[in-house]
Amino acid sequence: MYWLQDPNQNIVDNLNSVRREAIIHFRNKKNNYQKTKIDELETSSEIKNMKDLYKGMSDFKKGYQPRTNTVNDEKSDLGTDCHSILSRWRNRFSQMLNINGVNGVWRTGIHTAKPLVPEPIAFESEMAIEKIKRRKLPGVDKIPAELFKTGGRTIRPVVHKLINSIWNKGTFPEEWKESIIVVINKKGYATDCSNYRGMSLL
Repeated sequence: MYWLQDPNQNIVDNLNSVRREAIIHFRNKKNNYQKTKIDELETSSEIKNMKDLYKGMSDFKKGYQPRTNTVNDEKSDLGTDCHSILSRWRNRFSQMLNINGVNGVWRTGIHTAKPLVPEPIAFESEMAIEKIKRRKLPGVDKIPAELFKTGGRTIRPVVHKLINSIWNKGTFPEEWKESIIVVINKKGYATDCSNYRGMSLL
């Protein structure tokens, strides 16, 4: 701004100096990032962690992937502060997920006999825990799958008791009905909300 208002030699020299410092700074940041990634690949290779090794190699080949934290609002104006961005995403998914005219749908009650199925036994709960996949993002409760799998006799009886309680009451806890929506860009401009699809983490 000062250079445009008063383009004298001192201001030009100062601008060039700041520009050189910025280039050196970001070059060092890039070199440190690459060194850290190479060290991580070497560690994964030494401990025979093939999954992290191949994933790290794939990420390293892609290079730096810029991410944007800005989105366009309904008027196509660019929003940059966190409150307007959250409000935009809230409105976007409210329009997508809320179905109009639900009250007009004809509903009928279905009366069935109580199923003659006993409540789950401890072995069934343990088998279900064993089938949980590792390295998955946790839900709202922030509890990773690894905690259930390695909890052993401390956690598994508690989980089994909770499952039986839900089985007998016939209702889920309210916390289980909440989900985290993660947005994934499909194509097009990253600032356009319509170019994203949502994935719910329960």
